Amino acid sequence: MLLAAFDSGWIAPAGPDLDAFERDLCELTGAAAAVGLSSGTAALHVALMALGIGDGDDVLMSDLTFAASAFAARYVGATPVFIDSEPGSWQIDPALLEADLAARADAGRLPAAVIAVDLYGSVCDGARLAAACRQHGVPLIEDAAEAIGASHSGTNAGRFGTVGVLSFNGNKMVTTGGGGALISDDVALIDRVRYLATQARQPVPWYEHTEVGHNFRLGNLNAAVGRGQLQTLPQRIAQRAEVRAGYERCFADAPGVRFQEIVDGCHPNHWLTTVEFDPNEFGASAADVLVALRDEGIEARPGFKPMHLQPVFAGTQFVAAGGEAVSARHFERGVSLPSSGFLSSDQVQWIARTALSARR
Repeated sequence: MLLAAFDSGWIAPAGPDLDAFERDLCELTGAAAAVGLSSGTAALHVALMALGIGDGDDVLMSDLTFAASAFAARYVGATPVFIDSEPGSWQIDPALLEADLAARADAGRLPAAVIAVDLYGSVCDGARLAAACRQHGVPLIEDAAEAIGASHSGTNAGRFGTVGVLSFNGNKMVTTGGGGALISDDVALIDRVRYLATQARQPVPWYEHTEVGHNFRLGNLNAAVGRGQLQTLPQRIAQRAEVRAGYERCFADAPGVRFQEIVDGCHPNHWLTTVEFDPNEFGASAADVLVALRDEGIEARPGFKPMHLQPVFAGTQFVAAGGEAVSARHFERGVSLPSSGFLSSDQVQWIARTALSARR
């Protein structure tokens, strides 16, 4: 498809492959409308803009995630408020969110939005989160940057909220070499995003602007790459599922090894197989495991460092159930293992043996 895009002469940002890619995303997810953008972070940013969120607003969001969600809130002048994870799935805790929304409603200070992240390619309890947000009239942004192709209770990732965010960064399940998208059933909202993402140009022959816009559109050539990637997404999800299954077999008899829980009705895309190593039960810490892997030339990384522990967000409000934060414990114990679908069974076993060798 990329070569066809070159041959078509559509090298400029706009073009038929971009239009087709947006239609493909609607077909994949079931959304009424989609807009291709330059990154998932840009999608978060412009989603907040389109929803009218800005100075003085609070945005409740997942604590255990990459920083893009929190950065986007700061871009528009809003204040992020971090919600701890639930212990099994490590997703944003619906009970904590419900309680905080109720308390804020009683105090007359509801947030301007909620951003819920689908972590590691699995999907949060979007139906429960959406119900809580609807009860209080708060828009839900589902950050499905890691979860394209995944679903929960028959609903595709990115489809639970007012708007869903996708990412096509080079490390994602579908890549355009860098890019993102917003999906929604609110066609007017997507039209507003498209306008803001194309420099907020007015529909006149000359360049005229009545408000500040951004250059956030996805390029036609990038979209052509994405269209090709979408065709093989089911195969790549199946391959990564087998990688996780291989790790589960290898660690089956090892105490203190905990995989991300897959709750009933959830079908992850298995973007990252991330596990927690309990140092007391397993006999080695996550840091020990990472050293053992790196000594063998195996690339792995810790689980996400939660936002409330990031220096840039020091002093930001953090909502937890009390005691040790689930997100902080995950950062201490979590390791994202090599997860490529191209890993052979022998390679998975080698990686697992190396991790097991870290035990004292």
